[in-house]
Amino acid sequence: MNSAAPALTAKSFLHKPLRALAGLLSLRYFVLRASTAAAAIAGGLVQTFVFARVLDPHDFSIFILIGTFGLSLWLFDLGAAKILYVRQRERHLTGATGTAVPAQSSAVVLVYALIVLTGTLICFAAMAATASADAARAAEYALFFSFSALNLVWFPLRNVSNAIDEFIAFETLEATRRVGHIGLILALLIGLPMMVCLLLANLLWFVLIAACVTRLVRRNALVLQITGTLKALTALWRANRADVLRSGNYAAAELTIYNFPYLVVPLMFGLGAPTIILDTVFKIFRGATLIYAAGLDPLVPRQTRAFAEHDAATLKKATLMATVLCAIPTAALCLLLWFAGDRVFALLLGSAATVPAAATPILIVLLISNMVQNVASCLLQHTGFFREIARVATFLVAGMAAMTGLVYATGADIVGFIGAYAAVYVVGAVLYVAYVVRKPFRIAAQPLPQPPAKCPAPGCASFRAPL
Repeated sequence: MNSAAPALTAKSFLHKPLRALAGLLSLRYFVLRASTAAAAIAGGLVQTFVFARVLDPHDFSIFILIGTFGLSLWLFDLGAAKILYVRQRERHLTGATGTAVPAQSSAVVLVYALIVLTGTLICFAAMAATASADAARAAEYALFFSFSALNLVWFPLRNVSNAIDEFIAFETLEATRRVGHIGLILALLIGLPMMVCLLLANLLWFVLIAACVTRLVRRNALVLQITGTLKALTALWRANRADVLRSGNYAAAELTIYNFPYLVVPLMFGLGAPTIILDTVFKIFRGATLIYAAGLDPLVPRQTRAFAEHDAATLKKATLMATVLCAIPTAALCLLLWFAGDRVFALLLGSAATVPAAATPILIVLLISNMVQNVASCLLQHTGFFREIARVATFLVAGMAAMTGLVYATGADIVGFIGAYAAVYVVGAVLYVAYVVRKPFRIAAQPLPQPPAKCPAPGCASFRAPL
């Protein structure tokens, strides 16, 4: 009888962290989100591995730049996707039934799709006009641009889905996309023509976007309309003007921070090896964000609900859990890079380029800082602190500009540039954490304000839950 007691105690001790985790998030969602995040990292690495073997270094670097320009269309988001999350989440938690927010969400998705189409056509025309690319190669560049840029459309769909607790359905579509795209890129190694690969990759995008839109329309989170698009966008602007400007400032600054090296490095150090080295380091650095999302996204519903209820203890507990979930893969990745970074880079790049050994410790610092920044900025964004994140992002843009000038003046090499970039980035991560402590944590610790006496029910029109 007594001998069984220690075993029971040990079992309870082992299950305690799992019970705590289950109380803060959906374990099914966490596993699925972790799987899609891992697939996203694998997709970026597979793309580097395959392109390094089917393209010469010059074409490889051009595809890198084309993909970067495609992703840079997020500049047009102006932070609207996160504003839609906050408004959709408020609507979902309060049980509101109005159509204004769904109409605004639909208008944003439609406009983003038109932006991607316009950018793709411009890319084709620009590349076809160059002497180094024929019509077929220009079409491949344009399709690769579209393949990268359609993330702009997917982003608001993800945020709307998460806001109404449709995260399982969305991540199922995301898993299909990741596996399909990885399979198509790997098929290049066995002779699949680049044109066919990119056509099929874009077709898969269209099918999954259509499926997601259909589901959100059925859940009354989107509406099928075209004629009211301008009116809905105007209403979004009028109702959220200050937040749009602040989140737009943040989005533009973030886009600059993560993409300006792709413009500076080719100009300062040339195409070929320097650009490939930068892209490889940044694929791991930025790709880790997708891993962090697996630990952050499942806890956002609990964080936003705790903030709305002024439950500071639960908010801090959920944020700590998110930090732990992000820290585990970060530690594993840092250990892998520290002990086998040279072999990882050699496997990825083959003979295309050699990543200097000094870049590895810098990349580890970037990964840790990126983890801290993501945990903090995720909470600030989803609780509506757009002014604060815009301030930090603006500071980082100014810091990066000064850093670039210093690197140029001192004649540093590509490793020196990446090291200076990391130094500025660390400061930004610290500032984000400071705002988390000063804003959502402190506000959640204050008593919950009572709604007016004439409006006792959370679902009535004048109630606005703090998010």
